[in-house]
Amino acid sequence: MLLARDVRTEAGGTTLLDGVSFSVAPGDKVGIVGRNGAGKTTLLKVLAGAEPAAGGTVTVKGGLGYLPQDPRLDGVPDDLTALSHVLSGRGFDDAMMRIEKLRLRIEEDPSPRNIDRFARAEERFRIDGGYSAESEVRRLADGLGLVADRVDQPLGVLSGGERRRVELTRILFAGSDVLLLDEPTNHLDTDAKDWMLNFLRGYRGALLVISHDLDLLDEAITRVIHLDRDGHDDTGTLVEYRGTYTQYRSARRKDEERLAKLAAAQAKEIDRLQSVVDRFGAKATKAAMAHSVEKRIARLQGDAVTGPSRERHMKVRFPDPPKAGRTVLEVDSLGKSYGDNVVFSDVTFDVGRGERLLVMGLNGAGKTSLLRILAGVSEPNSGSVSFGLNVVPGYYAQEHEGIVSGRTLLDHVREASPELGDEFRRSLLGMFGLTGEKVFQDAITLSGGEKTKLALTQLVAGRHNLLLLDEPTNNLDPGSREAMADALGDWPGTIVLVSHDVEFVQRLVPDRVLLLPDGDFRNWSDDLFELVSMA
Repeated sequence: MLLARDVRTEAGGTTLLDGVSFSVAPGDKVGIVGRNGAGKTTLLKVLAGAEPAAGGTVTVKGGLGYLPQDPRLDGVPDDLTALSHVLSGRGFDDAMMRIEKLRLRIEEDPSPRNIDRFARAEERFRIDGGYSAESEVRRLADGLGLVADRVDQPLGVLSGGERRRVELTRILFAGSDVLLLDEPTNHLDTDAKDWMLNFLRGYRGALLVISHDLDLLDEAITRVIHLDRDGHDDTGTLVEYRGTYTQYRSARRKDEERLAKLAAAQAKEIDRLQSVVDRFGAKATKAAMAHSVEKRIARLQGDAVTGPSRERHMKVRFPDPPKAGRTVLEVDSLGKSYGDNVVFSDVTFDVGRGERLLVMGLNGAGKTSLLRILAGVSEPNSGSVSFGLNVVPGYYAQEHEGIVSGRTLLDHVREASPELGDEFRRSLLGMFGLTGEKVFQDAITLSGGEKTKLALTQLVAGRHNLLLLDEPTNNLDPGSREAMADALGDWPGTIVLVSHDVEFVQRLVPDRVLLLPDGDFRNWSDDLFELVSMA
């Protein structure tokens, strides 16, 4: 189980939550919700021990499994296979190495002592399930949509989505008593997401999950913790609701209505009493009465209800792009490999001004690799990329590679728009809900959703006419996703998009589709919508 007592969390020198207490018992399945920037990811990091609490205590009984929003696998060698990394979740990789060393020692010296040490190590390995571990890993990986032969590949050749699946497989394989999962269905196709939801339904430990996936929130949780925080300088509050996400939404709406009425009644009574003080406060004969009324006003103000803040909807507008030539992008015979692993080859296509191209393919098919080549971040092994007249490309990387530690939000936007003034840059950040002192915060301390908003602000500030977007709606709350879809749907520039978000793709209305790794390039057809979440 997990117990949080009087916990205080901070990010970028700002207190996000203070005095938070709750518990999660075995069998409890808790969803943590709230708008981007409310402090969900920071809270989960503190609960997982990935960051220290600024105050209070967190107690975890049993094994803990933690999936961060952006698992970087820092310190894990790129040449380590996915299988070995997952096996390390229960120490089987070290156990196998030890058994092999003991076996070699027997070959050198078959003494009774060496034979006994080998026999005891092998017996312990068998009892712990070591001989069935590899098949269990492959079963979990298959459920999460990791293609069988990818499990045997070095981590360094896997895509970002594949590495995330590997880390999720490792956490589930470890058999933890407490699971803390930050956006576990990101990068999962429909089948893998269904498998994950089924796993979470049957999980018997204590579960806390952050997700914007409404299916997960409705089907796999039984309790909601809502973090309510209005502005960057405000300290948030925590409110618990029993039931699914849909039940929470209904209960929260009722709370908003009830507390809004109560707050209005309190304000009306304070105004009435204040008018009494204003009328009689100056009269000597009424001074005692006026003083008594002032005390009543102070008590009412001290007990005043604010209630849960209503949802705020982000409004985004991309500026009209500079005009480009008729042909914006031409790709000829493009190929990409990592060592002996050929990701794709002989890919040829072109994109015209104002067109929307959707790039589809299973995880590992090379979608991110293609966008990185188009953005000039990496080099192809063969073929060429050429841009048309006056084309200014802008790249959104799904792993926020362009957001670096030690630089503020404003610094990042300055780099993207050296010709703009700080006042206009701050107005762009404000359009994405990044306001006040937050613009001076170290960008690396932002939540995943806020990093997405910063990266999108950089795109807006850069006045691009070709956008290369790799899963731009990951980590965004539903309202922000809708605002982004509306803004890009109305934007007249050119877009090359990778996305599993069906609703987002529907709003952008693709013109053509590129299917990887085969490089099949064709006009868009609406019957492809059902494949979007799977590719």
